[in-house]
Amino acid sequence: MRPTSLRRRLTWWYVGLLAAIMVVFVSGTAIVMYWQLYAQLDRHAVQDLETVEGLLSFTPSGVVNVAEDYHTHPESRLVQERYLQVLAPDGRVLYRNDRLGARTLGGDLTSHEGINGYSDRSDRLSDGTGVLLVSRRHEMAGRPIILRVGYATRPLWVHVGEWIGAAFLMVPIVLALAALAGYRLGQRALQPITDIADRAERITADRLHDRLPIPDSDAELAHLARVFNGLLARLEGSFDQLRRFTSDASHELRTPLASIRSVGEVSLEKEQTPAQYRNVIGSMLEEVNRLTSLVEALLAVARGDSNRLELNRRAIPVSELVREATSLLEVLAEEKSQQLVVYADDSATVVGDRVLLRQALVNLIHNAIRYSPESSTIQVRATAQPSGAIMLRVADNGPGIPSEHRDRVFDRFYRVEEARSREGGGAGLGLSIAKWAAEAHGGTLALAGNSEHGAVFEMQLPSA
Repeated sequence: MRPTSLRRRLTWWYVGLLAAIMVVFVSGTAIVMYWQLYAQLDRHAVQDLETVEGLLSFTPSGVVNVAEDYHTHPESRLVQERYLQVLAPDGRVLYRNDRLGARTLGGDLTSHEGINGYSDRSDRLSDGTGVLLVSRRHEMAGRPIILRVGYATRPLWVHVGEWIGAAFLMVPIVLALAALAGYRLGQRALQPITDIADRAERITADRLHDRLPIPDSDAELAHLARVFNGLLARLEGSFDQLRRFTSDASHELRTPLASIRSVGEVSLEKEQTPAQYRNVIGSMLEEVNRLTSLVEALLAVARGDSNRLELNRRAIPVSELVREATSLLEVLAEEKSQQLVVYADDSATVVGDRVLLRQALVNLIHNAIRYSPESSTIQVRATAQPSGAIMLRVADNGPGIPSEHRDRVFDRFYRVEEARSREGGGAGLGLSIAKWAAEAHGGTLALAGNSEHGAVFEMQLPSA
């Protein structure tokens, strides 16, 4: 019986809430109706008491008499539903009407009963019948008496009960209609969610370009659809990047392995001199070194993506960082007769991982050396900015980066065809690792200046 679908749960909640409201409404209305009928009965009792006062008289023998012969028809006496009792000030019963009979109305007299107006209260006859009792002190023929008139309250409860019964007879019908209407309304309200779910079920890893429909009439559902579409867009980008990464990585790993295998197989086809074997082994070691560098770069990228790399942060003078990076690459620059021009502000200091920041700077300088022509100048500058940040700037004299490639130079394995081919020795991971290192330290790396006469990369890091 437990509803499993949201539509059924909403219908049950709607019907349950409506049922509770109807119960409260019927109960409240019954209470208000009872008190209104009770107030009307009280006013009627007061008026009837005044009528009775004019009908009372003493007989010559001193007995109280009520002249009820004013009715036009004898049957009219049956209309009088009052309980009437006349008492002396000492509590003696002077008169009871036939309807009251031998029963007692109101019990013993109270000290202030009927004085200065009418006294009304709820009471019960001696047989337990509930009545509304109105009493008043009155003088008749110079003698004080107390008049009590009572009306049964059971007819009030009967009238209210009939109304409650009639109301609750309609409750099942109303609830059934409300359940039907609520179910249909819930179905219409949840139809956009059903459409979104149906479309989402058809989206697989091969169809991440599909998007969910955005409802026009519901701001909340439209917002939900837009959020999911944004998630799908991010997933599509991640999957595309993963595919490219896997394809490029497999290609980069396959090439040196194939080269090592081919060199080894060719060398084994015939006898070689020791010098020739040394050359073969040297060629194979070159490919192994290339493979090792690629694997290390891939491991660094993987650790960065998984956020498992813990940074050993400490204060580092920027001048020391620049000198360490350039000293590692001076030999490569000398082989191409290139000049490294270095300027570093001795007062500038950053807080970060020395090894990771040095690797990022080495990657930038290595790229500049690799793609700059022979006998060119490469500038490396590190200065403190007015904003408090530290700017590391590497400018080369290479062919530059065309504008259509500027947005993708930091993508993994991405190389500009004209200048960044595999023959240059790179795997296309240097700039990606450098950018990740800068961002891991709360900084940025951007391609600032660019022309056909060289590229300028600027790494901005927070100052210590």
